[in-house]
Amino acid sequence: MMQNHNKGFLYFICAVSAMGGLLFGYDWVVIGGAELFYEHYFGIQASSTMQGVAMSTALIGCLIGAMLAGSMADKYGRKPLLQIAAVLFTVSAVATGAFNDFTLFNIARFVGGIGIGVASALSPMYIAEISPSHIRGKMVSLNQMTIVLGILAAQIVNHLLARPIPDEMAAIQTSSDPALLAQYHEYMLGSWNGQTGWRWMFWAETLPAALFLLLAFFIPESPRWQVLHGFTDRARTTLSKVGGTAYANAELQQIRSAADADVQKEKAGLGALFTKRYAALLVLGLVIAVFQQWCGTNVIFNYATKIFADAGYSVSDALFNIVITGVANVVFTIVALYTVDRLGRRSLMLLGAGGLGIIYFILGTCFFFEVKGFFMVVLVVLAIGCYAMTLGPCTWVLLSELFPNRIRGVAMATCTFALWVGCSTLTFTFPLMRDGIGAKGAFWIYSVICLCGFLFFLKRLPETKGKSLEQLEQELVGEQR
Repeated sequence: MMQNHNKGFLYFICAVSAMGGLLFGYDWVVIGGAELFYEHYFGIQASSTMQGVAMSTALIGCLIGAMLAGSMADKYGRKPLLQIAAVLFTVSAVATGAFNDFTLFNIARFVGGIGIGVASALSPMYIAEISPSHIRGKMVSLNQMTIVLGILAAQIVNHLLARPIPDEMAAIQTSSDPALLAQYHEYMLGSWNGQTGWRWMFWAETLPAALFLLLAFFIPESPRWQVLHGFTDRARTTLSKVGGTAYANAELQQIRSAADADVQKEKAGLGALFTKRYAALLVLGLVIAVFQQWCGTNVIFNYATKIFADAGYSVSDALFNIVITGVANVVFTIVALYTVDRLGRRSLMLLGAGGLGIIYFILGTCFFFEVKGFFMVVLVVLAIGCYAMTLGPCTWVLLSELFPNRIRGVAMATCTFALWVGCSTLTFTFPLMRDGIGAKGAFWIYSVICLCGFLFFLKRLPETKGKSLEQLEQELVGEQR
């Protein structure tokens, strides 16, 4: 185990890569606060379908970005794709706030979604490939840390930019009287929030996006990609900066041995991934990815204002409660940084699935009995805390670890694609479920999904902590060579 690694260099390159996670988190969640206002601007406040479209457009972009990232990253490297993601984030942030047409608004969100898809696939993979094995879980979890910081930043920006709504208007926002709803719509349409505030919520992303683009030029390429493409000397230089000459030589030997042992030498692409050799790993990765979304927690981030409205809170109070959930998200992600390499990935995934199943059952029951107020906030915070220290970071750690070096890019992209399919369906269906079976029914369904996930992980999920990527490759697929 290498102990004397260059912490300054390692943390710098991992932090820069993880800025993709920061922008991913911000871009993904900022719309949850802006929706209160742009829905009135675009006249979709009464259409659950159009609300779902506005929320899901970026997620469709995520699907495309994730799949493109895999093959392109394996061919051209991880670094150029991170730079492209930074450009897409910047363009989307400016355009989303600038457009006055709903179609163009969605196109801009789609562009940002491609950036999210690329960053979500590559940032954790890049960090895993460059980090020493004994702290790999912690370093990949740094990506999740920046995601939740991005989420919190978006929540704070939304709260600070949204101007207070008069009490008489706030009192009628959830009314069923068409005349009162029309009055609220006219007020919102003529307010600063409805005309300008939501635009600045998106524009605020421009600064960190531009910084990410600048810093991405100062990080090295993944040494594992370099070895697989014949740039061994460059890989040695990078690994030496991470841990010194002895560490570099040991890592290079493992990487070469894993590559040389691949006697089948199949082309590293989708064709190789979808073979019997990798079938079990692929199924495991796909289930982990989709479950992270279908467990339901991300509904809270995207539809928090509606959930808190169902719990009896006004718009202003809901935005403040959302900031509280963001703080909880950060605090429990910090806990994950110190537990993922100690307790292990498997234990935390089981804890997350089981814990969320119980919390969501209670939350659905409270909605059934129309419980209002602070207790509902406590339940939401508990759900986010449970997710943040378990399923949130561990999913990305596992996906970056499970697959062999030569197919990691396309495998990570495929699983990330599945993750965003799960997120898209979750995000699009929640408004429809809320209108059809209520919040109670939605959270009961999420509770059942969590129970199924717990049983699957109990039977199929291996432990990966403390092992090199090459050792994991030998253990997970070596017997199929």
